[in-house]
Amino acid sequence: MKRIFYPLLGIVLAAFLLAASSRPVQQKQTLKGVWEMVNQYTYDNGMIIDSTNTIHGTRQVKMYSESKVMWSRYNPNDSVEWFGYGTYTVKDGFLEERLEYASYRMMQIADTTQVFRYELDLNENSFRQIAYDNDGEKYYSENYRRIE
Repeated sequence: MKRIFYPLLGIVLAAFLLAASSRPVQQKQTLKGVWEMVNQYTYDNGMIIDSTNTIHGTRQVKMYSESKVMWSRYNPNDSVEWFGYGTYTVKDGFLEERLEYASYRMMQIADTTQVFRYELDLNENSFRQIAYDNDGEKYYSENYRRIE
């Protein structure tokens, strides 16, 4: 019995030590989750020239699933509702969102065929979506932190 038990125990112990010492698998950074906007940047000539924090009481939250996005904005000083729902893709460092429906005011600004395209700067617990103007220059970004 001892001839079988000790070699088997050695193999199990060696496997455990090998598994414990191996590097953890790196998880792919993903937008999947819930994010809250913390501030916005304004750009000029590709450089950040201004930073605006969210106004006290104002919240903008984005929720990403595997392929869907939903966002809402609340401003206690504004009675207008702001929200949108649609699909998104991330490819080659860019985030593209396409609205399927949105609040009345948002639909006055954009229709459901419009694709919102941003450069994406994604980290584990934060991301920045950077917008470009018609001349291909950065002009603003929304900066988010992960809340779930």
